[in-house]
Amino acid sequence: MAITIQEAIKKNILILDGAMGTMLQRYNFSEEDFRGERFKDFPHPLKGNNDLLSITQPQAIRDVHAAYYEAGADIVETNTFSGTTIGMADYFLEDLVYELNYESAKLAREVANEFTAKNPDKPRFVAGSIGPTNRTASMSPDVNDPGYRAVTFDDLRIAYKQQVEALMDGGSDLLLVETIFDTLNAKAALFAIEEVKEERNIDIPIMVSGTITDASGRTLSGQTVEAFLISVSHIPLLSVGFNCALGADLLKPYLKTLSQHTQFNISAHPNAGLPNAFGQYDETPEEMQVLIKEYLDDNLINIIGGCCGTTPDHIRLIAEIAKDYKPRVAPVLA
Repeated sequence: MAITIQEAIKKNILILDGAMGTMLQRYNFSEEDFRGERFKDFPHPLKGNNDLLSITQPQAIRDVHAAYYEAGADIVETNTFSGTTIGMADYFLEDLVYELNYESAKLAREVANEFTAKNPDKPRFVAGSIGPTNRTASMSPDVNDPGYRAVTFDDLRIAYKQQVEALMDGGSDLLLVETIFDTLNAKAALFAIEEVKEERNIDIPIMVSGTITDASGRTLSGQTVEAFLISVSHIPLLSVGFNCALGADLLKPYLKTLSQHTQFNISAHPNAGLPNAFGQYDETPEEMQVLIKEYLDDNLINIIGGCCGTTPDHIRLIAEIAKDYKPRVAPVLA
């Protein structure tokens, strides 16, 4: 009988993978590489569409997943951060969305199965990655027209539903609604997930991860940690947490607040520090390990990984230290 993620998370702090984009940059793929044979005559530029690489460069995606599992990750994320019709509209590839998500999940599933088969005591899981899209449902992109919205809740719900169905069909064990800067977008994703669960009469664990955008301690749409938590706590979640925007040191106080206010498991995948003047992340695996140790000492987390700038080397050192600690035990809330 396979171990479920709900069982695994009670026993150990689970390790999430690091950045996909950071690893893909190392390949230095050209426009031709992004296109592959299938899209060589496509009339629009495709360079930069990392999700497409699941179809045109599947071996590279497979190798990145394998490198993270090798480093000790329990969970890898599918290569689908922009995998909605809204995200793919930038590349005129809306028709490809189902296939992109399905193939990405299938790739990750195959690699996960290989690693689980090698070590059944450490089952590997696949998280279907659901990004925030590049539009915001609760704010206007036009300062002169505050009532204008570039996207509606229904647009988002429909787009997310298609992504969710494909991620589930491809073999995801759980869904990760991540890098949330506008909670209304996340609510549309959660609504879509609930719809699919109901239609298929199945359950699937859900991770929710927001983004604190700056030192104000708020999301881009203006919510504090507590407000964000209240906004997403209406459905049972495997975990709630934060990722991106900040390094591990700056993220810590917000995780602390979150940890004190919820019975859900807590996740964190911070950046490797803040970007330098060239947009590069300089925090070494050793530096990040020291900061993550503080999370562990303070009993803050159940799932830990890395976002922008993190590599298998970062994840290896995080996994090494996390194995000496027990998962966070939720406080008894009054």
